[in-house]
Amino acid sequence: MSKRDYYEVLGVSKTASEPELKKAFRRAAHKYHPDRNPDNEEALEKFKEAKEAYEILADAQKRSAYDQFGHAGVDPSMGGGGAGASNFSDVFGDVFGDIFGGGRAQQVRRGADLRYNLELTLEEAVHGTSVNIEVATHVKCGTCNGSGAKKGTSPVTCTTCGGHGQVRMQQGFFSLQQTCPHCNGSGQSIKDPCGSCHGKGHVRKNKKLSVKVPAGVDNGDRIRLSGEGEIGDHGAPPGDLYVQISVKEHSIFVRDGNDIFCEVPISFVNATLGGELEVPTLEGRVNLKIPAETQSGRMFRVRGKGVKSVRGGGVGDLLCRVEVETPVNLSARQKELLREFESETDSSHSKHSPKASSWLGQVKRFFEEMKP
Repeated sequence: MSKRDYYEVLGVSKTASEPELKKAFRRAAHKYHPDRNPDNEEALEKFKEAKEAYEILADAQKRSAYDQFGHAGVDPSMGGGGAGASNFSDVFGDVFGDIFGGGRAQQVRRGADLRYNLELTLEEAVHGTSVNIEVATHVKCGTCNGSGAKKGTSPVTCTTCGGHGQVRMQQGFFSLQQTCPHCNGSGQSIKDPCGSCHGKGHVRKNKKLSVKVPAGVDNGDRIRLSGEGEIGDHGAPPGDLYVQISVKEHSIFVRDGNDIFCEVPISFVNATLGGELEVPTLEGRVNLKIPAETQSGRMFRVRGKGVKSVRGGGVGDLLCRVEVETPVNLSARQKELLREFESETDSSHSKHSPKASSWLGQVKRFFEEMKP
């Protein structure tokens, strides 16, 4: 039986943030956890499914591999970055600590990941480039150095939770451990907040970054800049910045994987008599040999003039589709010459236009078969 899509399991979109993933997993845990559904095999399976989905999507590297390659990208038997027990114990404790009392005190909450949409030309995507971007984010407050406390003072131990970051509540048969509502899990409180950040430890700022785009990226690829996301609360490590690539439409070329397509108009004289045609590539010009009697729509392949993917492998090809163009704005003399040409070929029409002759024969048979 094939696995369900992890985003579908948690009921979130593919652009869901880390807090949205955690909220969705928390909701599923409340509903399907074995402690709340004893002897219910269906609930147990759904709990395991949600647990697996959250473990993958909550890890930035595993999520990136899953987004690109699906389940194969995170399956250890297929070379993917499979689930590690020690890693999930961290994830499990973080999410379920508030629900079932198994969480760690004073958990350090990493900053949120950020996303930046970067639009590139086809040439930039194929050859690679460096781009300067500006991202609005939270950075460490320079006045209090991220502590949130007024200069010359320090945060003090929270009196509500005693510095543990969590409080325990008894509800019937359940003993619930929840994040301290006074210090929000930090274990500390600030009596004299910093005037610059108002006790948050961070301030809003536009940060300038240089992004090195590797050659061969395509629509939908992501570049991860580690530690360039939102700063965490009270000195916690920052999240990551994900640069989402989109490629502008090109006036000549269309990319499909490692191959590049283009349409090339040719005159009916060149199509009939043959010749050489200069066509563009992403690296310059090449000459394309057009054989005599070339029909419109024929595809020509120029090997090695496509794209080398960022994921490795060989270089793709340039595929040129020729379109025979009907001449327009003809002079009286030119029209006269065409009529002379037509009269010269009328007597041997089937020889010079085999497709048309075959089609006309099929049409004739079609109408004859329709007769009663």
